[in-house]
Amino acid sequence: MLRLTQVAFFISLLLVAQPGFSANQKFISLSPAATEILFALGLDNQIIGDTTFCNYPEAAKKIPKVGTFSDPNIERIVSLKPDIIFTTGLEQAPTIKRLQKLGFKIIVSDPKNIPELFESIIEIGEVTGKQDEAESMVSNMRKRIAAITAKVKKVPLDKRPKAFIEIWYDPIMTAGPGSIVAEILNLAGGINIAYDAPRSYSRFSSEVIIERDPDVIILGYMTKENTKDTLSKRFGWEKIKAVRNKRVISNIDPDIIFRPGPRIADGLEAIYKNLYNE
Repeated sequence: MLRLTQVAFFISLLLVAQPGFSANQKFISLSPAATEILFALGLDNQIIGDTTFCNYPEAAKKIPKVGTFSDPNIERIVSLKPDIIFTTGLEQAPTIKRLQKLGFKIIVSDPKNIPELFESIIEIGEVTGKQDEAESMVSNMRKRIAAITAKVKKVPLDKRPKAFIEIWYDPIMTAGPGSIVAEILNLAGGINIAYDAPRSYSRFSSEVIIERDPDVIILGYMTKENTKDTLSKRFGWEKIKAVRNKRVISNIDPDIIFRPGPRIADGLEAIYKNLYNE
């Protein structure tokens, strides 16, 4: 009969034998969203580097920095000898190619929608030996999202507020079809007036915004020069319902809306509460 110590030993061997998994893996994250996922999976002690943009949770700010989101320091990354580097798409593509040529294992997390986000979380869980934790995280997020969508289904389409999400103001940028931000707005019960924007994230005409007259405007940023109180000073914007009725929302942390990570459910709940004054 095997002793408990022997059983524990064999279990540890099985864990180490799992493909792609080692309890001593070292990670570098070049993606703020991936950093949040790694922390949420309890892997913070294995993160040896992240970017200056990785600001959540608070402990992420204390991780050694390997550069900015768009300009990571390759020499610094090489010197740290990570086992896995977590990246995203868009402007990081050249960096990914360079790191792959150097022989590093790269995991790209660039979800375009919520189902892809769930897949990405599960993948990160699998390669880090935290599959159970990842599945639990996704299950919890699904439940929270389902709770909101169940409420939204009770609201007739013609009673749902027209909304505009302003990502930036000079030029005016918004989230269009195909973006995870537009998906969240829709799930939260908002009618996106930028339904025909040419790209997922693109410029949008001030004249069209005035014409489509949103009930709610959500600001995805905050600056001293341009706050919700200054929107009425824009030419013609004093006519917009959202401005007239003071329904310009600026109290939502942009990161929980734009960053495809564990807090997306928080973002969805926050938008719903502001759209429906709950």
